[in-house]
Amino acid sequence: MDSRWTALIVLTAARASMGFQFQSLASVSPLLVREFGIGYADIGFLIGLYMPPGIALALPGSALGQRFGDKRVVAVGLILMAVGGALSGFAETYPVLVAGRLIAGIGATLLNVLMSKMIADWFAAREIRLAMAVFVNSFPIGVGLALLSLGTAADAFGWPVAFHATTAAAFAAWLLVTFVYRPHPNDGKASASGPRRISRHEIALISIAGAIWGIYNGAFAITFGFAPNLLVETGLTIGAAGSLLSLAAWLIVASVQVGGIVSQRWGHPIALMLLGTGGWGLGLLALPTVDPVPVVIVIGLLQGLPVGVIMAPPAEVLRPESRAIGMGLFYTWLYMGHAGLPPAAGWIQDLTGKAAAPIYFAGALVLSTLLLFALARRLQTRALQSAPLSA
Repeated sequence: MDSRWTALIVLTAARASMGFQFQSLASVSPLLVREFGIGYADIGFLIGLYMPPGIALALPGSALGQRFGDKRVVAVGLILMAVGGALSGFAETYPVLVAGRLIAGIGATLLNVLMSKMIADWFAAREIRLAMAVFVNSFPIGVGLALLSLGTAADAFGWPVAFHATTAAAFAAWLLVTFVYRPHPNDGKASASGPRRISRHEIALISIAGAIWGIYNGAFAITFGFAPNLLVETGLTIGAAGSLLSLAAWLIVASVQVGGIVSQRWGHPIALMLLGTGGWGLGLLALPTVDPVPVVIVIGLLQGLPVGVIMAPPAEVLRPESRAIGMGLFYTWLYMGHAGLPPAAGWIQDLTGKAAAPIYFAGALVLSTLLLFALARRLQTRALQSAPLSA
């Protein structure tokens, strides 16, 4: 098999372990509430604690990759995830759960930043949109696998088994990365062999692209975090609302892949962005006022279409020597959006007292990415003309 595709399979499987671990705590949260005598605010804090380390560590993580090698730092990240999962599984107090979650989140940050750069190294200038669509899909697939298995396992064998399962998944991913993945020639120090400064054009493009991806992920979290309340208000039961949103989540996984294939084979990035993002945003704005079932299904079918398009610009524009720091900057914006926008949506709901308010907020955010995308396309064209990519 071509080394590029082997790398994609290994890194995609490794990142799926991150989604699996992220969801593990939510899957056993009722058991943790009873075991530790904590409230759901504490559970929410633990769930969210997995992401904020990225705000502080995305850029330093990319620098570590340059200093010690991408593969080595990713391997360390997987070990940290395994340690964090094991610590949570053996926890007897809430502070130990916090420590385990934080350690796992630090490891996940190293994976997210550096593995995206590694995919870009292998696929820059060819099949990058398809590769990024496959790679990005790994996280929701991991989440879906956790939803299917960990709650049932915890009911049968106790809540620690869920965390120990994430340790096993992280260790299996470590074995794949350590013994199967072959480093790209641009790995680590090789990526710093040229000028290490990132250009202003690159900073501008990566910041805009990162803001789009941060808004996308923040709006995704708002949609699935606040839609259940709205759906219950429309007359659905809690179970029906959960089933409908679960269906939408798996449709998104499929639409991400379809969008990546369409974009890679036939192009049309603007059409995919308008259809996917525009349809998602308008669907959210319509959701509080119409029959929610078909709207949620349509959102699931459309939401994933532009993911490959959104993820492609950093790999297409960044030079090999600036790719590590550029991906660190990109993921800093991602973590800011992912960590900051859902609390803002909660504040808006508290302020208005309306279950629809966060959904309207998410819809406006999604539509705003179309303006950012137009600006990013313009800057990307200028960057490609001024600094042609060398793989």
